[in-house]
Amino acid sequence: MSSNVIKVHKAEDGKIRQLVQVGANSFYADEPEPVGANQGPGPFDLLDAALGVCTAMTVTLVAQRKKWPLLDVRVEITHEESDTEYKMVRKIELVGELSEEQRTYLLGIANKCPVHKALHKKIGIESSLVG
Repeated sequence: MSSNVIKVHKAEDGKIRQLVQVGANSFYADEPEPVGANQGPGPFDLLDAALGVCTAMTVTLVAQRKKWPLLDVRVEITHEESDTEYKMVRKIELVGELSEEQRTYLLGIANKCPVHKALHKKIGIESSLVG
């Protein structure tokens, strides 16, 4: 599976605001005041959003393929953090005239979204200096 190279560097303005480039797309990330100027999501917001976006997209695609009457998937992610655990709490609302069997099936699909699966793997990070 190929992925875009994510490039991040300090934005031209802002205290610590960062320009995030993902392929042809770009957006800003920042921290709330007083650390930053609250001009974009923070790093943990982006991590949580990845799970929410992946959940909604995966469930939507499966429902479309099955031609089920799903109108929208609304996902709310919060997290609780301790010294030893980063626990994401995901609430999923399925909008549409779905049977209880379809709803249960789609919840199972939500648990199989690629980001959900990736977050359950052992994650390694390799860092190096360039330039």
